[in-house]
Amino acid sequence: MQKTADIVIIGGGITGCALAYELAVRGMKNIVVIEKQYLASGATGRCGAGVRQQWGTETNAILARDSVKRFEGMNEELKYDLDIEFKQGGYLMVAYTPGEWEQYKKNVAVQHSLGIPTKMISPQEAKEIVPHLNTEGLIGATFCQTDGHANPFHVVDAYYKAALRLGVKFETYTTVTDIKRENGRVTGVRTSRGDIDAPLVVNACGYAAGTICKMVGFDLPLYPQRHQALVTEPVEPCQGPMVISLHHRLYCQQTPHGSFIMGVGDPNEPKDFDIHSTWEFLEDVARQATTVLPLLKNLRVVRQWSGLYDMSPDANPIFDQIPEAQGMWVAAGFSGHGFMVGPQTAVLLAQKILGQECFMPIEKFSVDRFRRGELLLEPAVV
Repeated sequence: MQKTADIVIIGGGITGCALAYELAVRGMKNIVVIEKQYLASGATGRCGAGVRQQWGTETNAILARDSVKRFEGMNEELKYDLDIEFKQGGYLMVAYTPGEWEQYKKNVAVQHSLGIPTKMISPQEAKEIVPHLNTEGLIGATFCQTDGHANPFHVVDAYYKAALRLGVKFETYTTVTDIKRENGRVTGVRTSRGDIDAPLVVNACGYAAGTICKMVGFDLPLYPQRHQALVTEPVEPCQGPMVISLHHRLYCQQTPHGSFIMGVGDPNEPKDFDIHSTWEFLEDVARQATTVLPLLKNLRVVRQWSGLYDMSPDANPIFDQIPEAQGMWVAAGFSGHGFMVGPQTAVLLAQKILGQECFMPIEKFSVDRFRRGELLLEPAVV
């Protein structure tokens, strides 16, 4: 392993790999990505793979809108030899309570101001899009056809191969054990395989970002939260869009090869690193899914797994330098939507790190916003 770098990126998921590519394509040299296991072994490889633009905050909506454009042309842009499997079947977000419906109206106003083609539709129109949708008690829904899903392993692989061609070095199965500092500035990292001296370090570790920040004595306001998911046997295509019901805490989509992927959020999950699967989740998701989509009741479950959200106090990410270690950047706190905004997150960070003009104000994502009480509260998290 090399001993020096111009920048070290800790984390080999969508954020770390995409950032390495964006820095390299802009001319930066001597970039090293460190991953403690294999690429996409963390939250990226365990996510539901959805890509939606239907957010309630302008920040998330912009990042998602522009990331969709990147997903659409990613195979060509990155000269990928396989296929990231980006399918735009849309997202149908259903509202079963008056409060949800009022919030959706506000969300759609934000989305329309940014050119996102979301439609507000009636229960009957929603059932035309998803014929097996239970419309009992349904007030209305929003639908955006350009939303969709992609294969997270192929997306990371595409960025990895493109970055590799540009000279980026990837060190997998390598654990960062400490951050080196002098006079309040980062000077490199210590790893299980030796030290790397570098004036810039990016902490893109998702749920483990707080652990890395503690190495420089900084308490990052994030916490890990388990989210479980399952995949079913493949069946004939019957559902085009992802269906989300915040009231039922549910998301559910059918993949191109026929399997359904689904999950439910549990507000009672402890704030720890536990990723064991539970029978309580299986019972909960089955109940919620068959309530919203009764046709699924006879599907057999093939596999169940869990991963960790890196939750921030306002469900928006943190992009900032650490005060105690100048030159150390954090890109974390995505609260479950890091994969879908990954492409443009990488662009924004690369622009800031290289001193270029940013396409949106990155200051909105500063860690200091929590102290100032200027939170970017995101109302549309499952």
